[in-house]
Parts: sequence; structure tokens; C-alpha cells
Amino acid sequence: MPNWTIGAEPVTGEGIDDVMREYFTEMGRRVLGRPANEAELQAALAHDPHRDLAPPGGEFLVARGSAGEFLGCVGVRLLPGPTPVTAELKRMYVRPAGRGAGLGCGLLYAVEESARKLGAERIVCETNTQLTEARSLYLRYGFEETAPYEGHGRADHWFAKALG
Repeated sequence: MPNWTIGAEPVTGEGIDDVMREYFTEMGRRVLGRPANEAELQAALAHDPHRDLAPPGGEFLVARGSAGEFLGCVGVRLLPGPTPVTAELKRMYVRPAGRGAGLGCGLLYAVEESARKLGAERIVCETNTQLTEARSLYLRYGFEETAPYEGHGRADHWFAKALG
């Protein structure tokens, strides 16, 4: 039985910006092969903000441990465009303390349910070659690699899944 809970929280909530900096810092280290500097962190946050991971067209989910500590997060937002209604998975992140306990799977299931509630028929996401755990997780849970759906910097793998 998991020792964590997942629930919707405001993406503007206390500490979330700090977690987003932590997320981008790790992504920089893994994708760039070195720590991102402050200018790069600011540019990443400005280029791909997370404020739209909120109602009415999105949601931000946070996983917390039994003592209320932040363990991970994931967001979803509806993409503009015609049918099928498509949601984009964003900011999937599990802190080291939450890794190896199935939390990534839990976040993935929860964000798919959020996307369905938003009316999405399909969910897409993007990632990088260096993020092998993410790519493996998406494939294991029914995502298929697909063509790019919109340009976001350094992504080089795109995935999609019908929500049915």
C-alpha cells in the first residue's frame, strides 16, 4: 500500500515555484550534462510557464508523503485545436525521496483521470533521450511514440495515448 496521496493543488501554491526550479535544475543537469545557470533557469520558466496547469483548462497534482512532505507532481492542460480534444502532460517530477515506490505510475494514472475529467480524448507529452525512466514509464503504460506536436525547446521524444 502506498505511503503517499495524490491530490489537486494550486499551481500557484506555496513552495511550487521552488519545486519548479528544482525540476528545471534536474532537467538541466540531465539534459545539458551540467547544472543550468540562473539565466537558463529563468529562460526555461519564461519560455514554458506552468501557470496554465490550473482550472478551467488544466490541473496540477501533487503527491505528498504521510507527513505532508512534497514527493512529486504532474500537471495537465488542454491544448488548443480541433478534435480530438487533447491534453498535454507537463512537469512530471518525482523527488529522489519518492522514487522507486511506484509514485511515477500513481501520478501517471492520476493525470490521465484529470485529463478525462477535462474532456480530453487523448493525452500527449514530450521528453528527452536522457530521461530513460520517463520514456520507459510512458511506453509501459500505453503511450506510443509519435511525431512532434508542438515545439518546446530541447524535447526529442513525443508520446501520445488515447484515453478511451
